[in-house]
Amino acid sequence: MTEEACWLCERPLGRRVQQHHPVPKSKKGRETVPVHPICHKTVYKVFTNAELARFGDDRARLIENEELAKFLRWIADKPPDFNAPVRRSR
Repeated sequence: MTEEACWLCERPLGRRVQQHHPVPKSKKGRETVPVHPICHKTVYKVFTNAELARFGDDRARLIENEELAKFLRWIADKPPDFNAPVRRSR
């Protein structure tokens, strides 16, 4: 794949890109990965920083979560710059 893709949903990136710390900065994370803003918001809607620190950069473990898996199925056919409100459940 020649164009850069979102770390979480694996769709091509659009004009708006955010950098996500798979291990949160508050948990000493340094590495970042490119994500869509909606994907970034959804990760923090579904997981706490403590949970993200335990998963590290293991995307496969994150997507085992049913709520996140449902989001990924829903977003799969949306255009790169698609955005919608993300309701906080926590």
